[in-house]
Amino acid sequence: MENPAADDRLEVVLALLDASRSRHGRARLAAEGALPAVLRCLSSSPAFLLLPRLCITVNLCCERPNQDAFLEAGGLDRIASVLLSGHQISAEILQAVLQVLGNVALAGEAHKAAVWARFFPVWFREIAAMRNPAVCNSLCKVLNTCCSATGGQRRLGGLCEEGRGLPILLDIVNTVSPSCRKENCLYFLLGKACIKDIYFNLVFQRLSSVNTLDDSFGANFTYKLFTKEQVLLLRLLSYHLIAWPEVLDTISSYFALGVLQLLKEAYSVVDASSQSISAGLTDDLAINVLCCSFYILRDICSWKDHSSPASEDPADSLLSAGLLQLLLRYLRELEPPNIVKNHTVQTSTNSKVCPYKGFRRDVVSVLCKFLHGRKQVQDEIRKQDGIPLLLKQCVVDDCDKSLRQWGSLSIQYLLEGNLENQYKVAELEQKEPVITPEIAQMGLRVEIDQESQCPKMVKAYQEQEDDPCQYYANGICHESG
Repeated sequence: MENPAADDRLEVVLALLDASRSRHGRARLAAEGALPAVLRCLSSSPAFLLLPRLCITVNLCCERPNQDAFLEAGGLDRIASVLLSGHQISAEILQAVLQVLGNVALAGEAHKAAVWARFFPVWFREIAAMRNPAVCNSLCKVLNTCCSATGGQRRLGGLCEEGRGLPILLDIVNTVSPSCRKENCLYFLLGKACIKDIYFNLVFQRLSSVNTLDDSFGANFTYKLFTKEQVLLLRLLSYHLIAWPEVLDTISSYFALGVLQLLKEAYSVVDASSQSISAGLTDDLAINVLCCSFYILRDICSWKDHSSPASEDPADSLLSAGLLQLLLRYLRELEPPNIVKNHTVQTSTNSKVCPYKGFRRDVVSVLCKFLHGRKQVQDEIRKQDGIPLLLKQCVVDDCDKSLRQWGSLSIQYLLEGNLENQYKVAELEQKEPVITPEIAQMGLRVEIDQESQCPKMVKAYQEQEDDPCQYYANGICHESG
């Protein structure tokens, strides 16, 4: 008797599809041998039956026994035959094909290896080259699954290999846009390749335009122009760090140092003397790369592997590579905040304006996270005479209202558990209240709170002992009317 799964009547196929949606129905269909029968029909299915039969296969392959039966029945070749069937392959059919492969790959290493061997790189490259966002999301699910667990590292290496899998990854980045819907697996896949492993520089460079200073793509690769795809990659990686830091058991030093190099490159491209503009509105790609680099470095400095506290801190590589000196230099080169300029404080003629609105805040925010819980960074700031410079950032900036909070929190982290730094501030306070030109113009001074031993800003001339207007270095502003 013919298996109902081989029946070409639409109503029969739809009934099977409905049954496959429940666990009880899938168990019944598995007992009846429905999966091998459906697979045998795929290549010869009329166009109107192909998608329903693929959907039946997707549903049946949610169960482990059917995932094993799929391989035993030659399911991978049957699925490949769909791509060779001569039918016009719609995005919906490609999504269903990829959903089948993704479900099968979830069963274990043998299934991942089988899917990879049959479809990588040729078929995955063909699918990625279509540059359809919905299909791209489904492809990312398969790739991310195959590049996970045992054997995943080797397959990830193949995916990032030039001439083999790298075009797949590049097509994926070129397909997505800031406005299109993105599955979590897109972020996880890029995170594996760029954040956890060594491939960030390679992927970023290959998204470059041809307008470079050289064509070596080596360690000294330098950019004249950035591309919107490069900016998008940075934003995707930044979002991964913010949204799923817990899934990262490591952050590669290759990634951290690559982003630091980008920061330097982007800063050199941006005209620091140009009129300050809003980074959120500008089309200047170099400024966007600069912003994203600050955000990523801030998140790298915030990252902790709670599952393995003894794991390597990527911030150590950044410290050795000169991140601290770079951030302090950026601050020293800047002209004072607008609120200080409005009070006619004389500044150096060599001072630079912020290349975009919020630049000073971004520099201070990275310093703040870099300081948190790192005594070596605390000590280095003192040794480089950075304490007075950091105190100057505890001001109200009419260009960025959050600067004072970041500056105050930075001072709290600078002094936290560090007696030498506390003594340094106290020493400055003993000579005279710690008053910078910026703070003086606001009618304030910095002094050490006797109880908390934290710096605070108070009015320079107090008529009463209890001043209601105090700005504490814990980032919280206490004000009264």
